[in-house]
Order: sequence, then C-alpha cells, then structure tokens
Amino acid sequence: MAVPRVRTGPVVIQPLKRRRCAECRGGPLSLLITEGGEPRCLDCADLGHLVYLPRGDTALTRRAREGSGLAAVVVRFNRRRSRYERQGVLVEEEALVRAEERCLADADARARRRARDAARRAGEDVRFVGEFAAEIRRLFPGCPADRAHEIAARAAARGSGRVGRSAAGRALTPTAVTAAVIASVRHTDTEYDELLMRGVPRGEARRAIAGVVAERLRGWGDGSEG
Repeated sequence: MAVPRVRTGPVVIQPLKRRRCAECRGGPLSLLITEGGEPRCLDCADLGHLVYLPRGDTALTRRAREGSGLAAVVVRFNRRRSRYERQGVLVEEEALVRAEERCLADADARARRRARDAARRAGEDVRFVGEFAAEIRRLFPGCPADRAHEIAARAAARGSGRVGRSAAGRALTPTAVTAAVIASVRHTDTEYDELLMRGVPRGEARRAIAGVVAERLRGWGDGSEG
C-alpha cells in the first residue's frame, strides 16, 4: 500500500510490524520514513530533533505546524479500512512550546469571557426572578413574599424547562405565572406527590386535590391568606 502524499512536508509512518532502519540497523522503530522503498529511522532521516504531537487539538496542531520550520505528518495504516490515517504531526519543540503558550492564552481569555457571561446571566436571572415574584404578588396579593420568591426561583431556573423559561413565562403572562403558582401549590400544599407515589394516575390525582388548590388560589387571590 502506497504511503499517502501530503501537500507539504515529509510523511512519517507508525509501522504495524517490527522494522529496523536500513541505514543504521537500529530498531525496532516506533516511527520511520521510507526512502527508496526502505525504512529509515528519524535520526537517519534528519527528523530526530522533532517532537511528536498527537492529533486531537486542532488549534494546537495548526499553530505548531505554522511555527515549525520543518514538520512531518505521522500516519498509520488501518487494515480494516485499507488506508493510511493521520495520527499526529512531528514539529520543532520550540514551535510546540510557542503554540502551547498561545493556546493557553486563548483558554484563559475564553475562561474570562465565560466568567463574564455567567455573571451577566446570573444578574439577569436575579432580576427576572424578582420581576416574576412581583407579578405573583400582584396576581395573588395574599401569597407570602418568601413563598412568591421561592415559586419564581423554581419556575425560572435556567435549563429547567419549566414555565418560567418559556416564551410566555419570560413575558410574565398571567397564564404562565398562574401555572407556576398552581404547580407549587400542587406539590407543596397537597398530597399530590403521595398519590403519584401510590400509583394513582396523574389525572385522577389532580382531580383529587383540585379543591385544595382552588381554595389556596382563592385565598391568595383575595388576600384572605398570607
């Protein structure tokens, strides 16, 4: 099987079989280059000063190759696919060090950006929870302030998929806010969860506690509770 050609630089092979250098007879070789159809070790091929960089980090590989005066692609034959596949590159050590430093700087910049974004999102979430809780108190003035905040925080939790993260929830529509309150009452103030644990079908369980939920909503709505 012919060794694949690449656009720039020599191709180095990870042999599947034990091979020895045709020039110095050293071996077995973990990496070799073929010249005149015969294997040569990297030292005899004047590539011994290069260091191996396995594939996996595209940015690091690109930068290391760009900064290396001499570089080689490392390939290994895949018997199942009957083709050579890239395993990594050989580059000058100084180029690799510089590439690693640049990638670390980029990683630090990304980490700082993620921290800023997280702080911004946290601020937005705090503000939105406050707005959600205020809307709960407007619709249900009898709902205690701490309970309204608890309901809002749960409904608006990022990534939860709950009503507060829906478009209607973000718009603070009365329907969405009321749905969040009902869900809280259902799970906190009734035996709904116990019924589900006993195997009662969801629809039947909801009907069983509907009166309790309605009474709590009326009390919070007219201010007689709180």
